[in-house]
Amino acid sequence: MSFAVEAENLVKVFGSIRALDGLSFRIKPSEIYGLIGPNGAGKTTALRTVSTLILPTSGSVKVYDHDAVSEASEVRKLISYLPEEAGAYKNLSGDEYLRFMSKFSAKSKKALEEMVESAEKISGLGNRLRDKVKTYSKGMKRRLLVARALMAKPKLAVLDEPTSGLDVLHSVHVRQIIKQHVKEHDVTVLLSSHNMLEVEYLCEKVALIDHGKIVAEGTPEELKSKNKVENLEEAFAKVVGLA
Repeated sequence: MSFAVEAENLVKVFGSIRALDGLSFRIKPSEIYGLIGPNGAGKTTALRTVSTLILPTSGSVKVYDHDAVSEASEVRKLISYLPEEAGAYKNLSGDEYLRFMSKFSAKSKKALEEMVESAEKISGLGNRLRDKVKTYSKGMKRRLLVARALMAKPKLAVLDEPTSGLDVLHSVHVRQIIKQHVKEHDVTVLLSSHNMLEVEYLCEKVALIDHGKIVAEGTPEELKSKNKVENLEEAFAKVVGLA
């Protein structure tokens, strides 16, 4: 079987810190796969390595059979990456920002218009897209950025804390966007999140990561059942010996 993402024995060392320590996982096409764990567990490093932004110290990553190191340019054509602390140009309107970003991947004027139209729908911001980004709330900015990440219909969307810092209503909107977009366009998603409710709602498969290693993997229901707990937070605490 061909996988959307295939990470094998990934190691990443920053000085004296071993951020990834033999990390291995596989993601099926059109699957939403979540990496969850505490701060410093290696989640963001893993996402950046898959996205070709960080070179692994050793090990390998393939995205749709393309090596993320030797074929980085090919991998970048297939993915869209949303960092946790992403920003948008504050002096552009939302619409201007989406049009500007579309120019990097649209191959024709028609494709650009279709991309922007898709992003407008995804964001759900309506007439506020005419306003400058600097007037947006944090939730509105995040919705704009999620729209930017999904509008090109990437084969793989890598989302780092997609609802970070958002209130309940904005969080619900973003989760629904992600789930609907995956279903409609066969997009594969690799995401990290601290929000266990979000992970249970979105992810078909989850890896619990601690100190750069996967300590448990399965569907949310499998992880809860195996550890005889009611939620993923309790499952993680049990797996790493905190409960």
